[in-house]
Amino acid sequence: MQTIRREIIDENICVLTFDRPNSAANIFDRATLNELDEHLDAVAADAKIAGVILISAKPAIFIAGADLHALGKLGEGDLRHFIELGQNVFNKIAALKIPTIAAIHGACVGGGYEICLACDYRIATPDRATKIGLPETKLGILPAWGGSTRLPRLIGVPRALDVILGGKTPPAKQALRLGMIDEIAPREHLLRAARRVIARGVPRRKKGALQLPLVNAAIGSVIVPAVRKKLMRKTRGHYPALFKALEVVTAAASSWNENDSFARERDAILELAKTDACKNLLRVFMLQERARKLVFAPDVSAPPITRVAVIGAGVMGAAIAQWLSARGLRVILRDIDAERVAAGMARIAQLYDAGVKRRLFDKREARDGLDRISPAAMEVPLDNVDLVIEAAVEKMDLKKKIFAHLDELAGRNTIIATNTSALSVSEIAAATKNPGRVVGIHFFNPVHQMQLVEVGIARETSKEAAQRALRFVQKIEKLPVIVRDHPGFLVNRILLPYLAEAGRFFEMGASVADVDEAMLDFGMPMGPLRLIDEVGVDIAADVAATLAAKFPERMTVPNVLHGMIAAGMLGRKNGRGFYLHRKGAEPVPNRDAEQFRESDSAAHVDRAELQRRMVLLMVNEAARCIEERVVDEAADVDFGMIMGTGFAPFRGGPLRFADASGITRICAELAHLAEVAGPHYAPCELLAQMAESGKTFYEN
Repeated sequence: MQTIRREIIDENICVLTFDRPNSAANIFDRATLNELDEHLDAVAADAKIAGVILISAKPAIFIAGADLHALGKLGEGDLRHFIELGQNVFNKIAALKIPTIAAIHGACVGGGYEICLACDYRIATPDRATKIGLPETKLGILPAWGGSTRLPRLIGVPRALDVILGGKTPPAKQALRLGMIDEIAPREHLLRAARRVIARGVPRRKKGALQLPLVNAAIGSVIVPAVRKKLMRKTRGHYPALFKALEVVTAAASSWNENDSFARERDAILELAKTDACKNLLRVFMLQERARKLVFAPDVSAPPITRVAVIGAGVMGAAIAQWLSARGLRVILRDIDAERVAAGMARIAQLYDAGVKRRLFDKREARDGLDRISPAAMEVPLDNVDLVIEAAVEKMDLKKKIFAHLDELAGRNTIIATNTSALSVSEIAAATKNPGRVVGIHFFNPVHQMQLVEVGIARETSKEAAQRALRFVQKIEKLPVIVRDHPGFLVNRILLPYLAEAGRFFEMGASVADVDEAMLDFGMPMGPLRLIDEVGVDIAADVAATLAAKFPERMTVPNVLHGMIAAGMLGRKNGRGFYLHRKGAEPVPNRDAEQFRESDSAAHVDRAELQRRMVLLMVNEAARCIEERVVDEAADVDFGMIMGTGFAPFRGGPLRFADASGITRICAELAHLAEVAGPHYAPCELLAQMAESGKTFYEN
């Protein structure tokens, strides 16, 4: 199977075009590297060739790096050979005596960017699809085909560490500012621009102070301790790839010997590949890829959704409308009066302004995005709209009223979706004459940061509506998980018992610091009490009340939440919750919240015990989601919790964590806690059965 075409064009320039057959992506597997090696030998043997251009034939991908599916299955010996093969082939490019130009359009990440680093010059298109960088540390590994060696020599140690440790893949304009590429050219002129560089000669790169090994060594001695301290504070030491990358990058930048540096890259990735963190992070990547290709009903037609209306211009409705308009969709933003619609449009403008500041959009793109939104403070026709998304407050009576009205306004083929996070989609759909077209599309807050979307399938949701909703979520660059219509769906169903238990610990005397630090030590991105503040104390109480009504035997709303709401302590939104939130400052515990404590029985429970109890509640509820078929597979649970709550990715999710801890042990601990701490800890039936039979959630 040929994956690279070699042709000689005018001026004796060799163009190597990457075009993997029957695939939307170009990747590096062993066969592709061997094929590239042969092409490079032919180039080196032909004295007539004046230069080489690397380019892709794919519409949205240059090269997406190594074949990670194969990478995760390689034994140590095969992995060593694979890494050395990539290094040797890329070194051949670097050693060519003629100019080598990378002409980049689309995703250029991992090994795809490392081959560009081996070239003399890099040109990229400014298109939205073009992302350039080294995300390997997010997978528990590091750039090992020369990236950890060449990038710090190209752009200096501080910038290289920022890119590699952050796993960043900036767009072309930002990559140009960082020095990661040398030029930007429109896609239609990309090849011409590369030929022009060869014709005029590749500019000699000035060796600035940051690129000198001796100076880099001095810089490294200063910044490494500070960066290591920052990493430890951020990760609690759970992500070994970050610390190993720091070591390899700084050593590379301060060494004259590239071969030694390549050996360090190779040895580091061989070491990291053995870690549980790497294995779990690779699994998370595979689950993300799975979500992008997910199909609900492959035999059902799913016409694309291009016209959308959002009902409700509050925080969520405005954020959803902004996200959709930024992806080229035309959106009607509807609310009951001009004041609410104006407030929603102001929120959208703020989101675009923030995106411009973060260089996600330029000013023209932001203006065009705003222009695609049509504000509506009065009734407008919806018969030509493909999808209506309701984003009103979480009140069942109100949602039923809205859906009954939308059922009359919407066209016959229009899908009507609710953004509810906990209410029954089936009950909402019952208010319509055609419940088959009603589906849940639950975005997470903040919409512009959270990738997960729960696609909620109600009892009467048609296959066509479900498939179109799923395709829509994938089209707007979100990651879907299909959930059946159960209280709280998947993420909130598992999250709420955890948050409620954190609230109970606080009202029983545990400190804010102990509760939150316990879970930060576990690997959560934010402590549970801080998360309640971010969500809103009132909103957390409402969702908890909805679930408590459905599961009164094991779920309650902590009294502390009611007390805080009555006292106006609503969290970040008004600056007071479990923490005091001041602009520009780190939140600090709010001592005034302690007035709502009911005892001191948890005051001396250590952090390890607090952590274990809260984690076990999540594991137990996650198992119930499998038991009740909220989702079909353990992978769905783990994917949803990692993408929806940030559940420690290096642990692989609550059910992967349960397997690693031992189901029998988990079940025994829950049974013990049910006796000493309350019946809400009692292990679910599925866990008890698995403990007895010796089964696990995963086979490997």
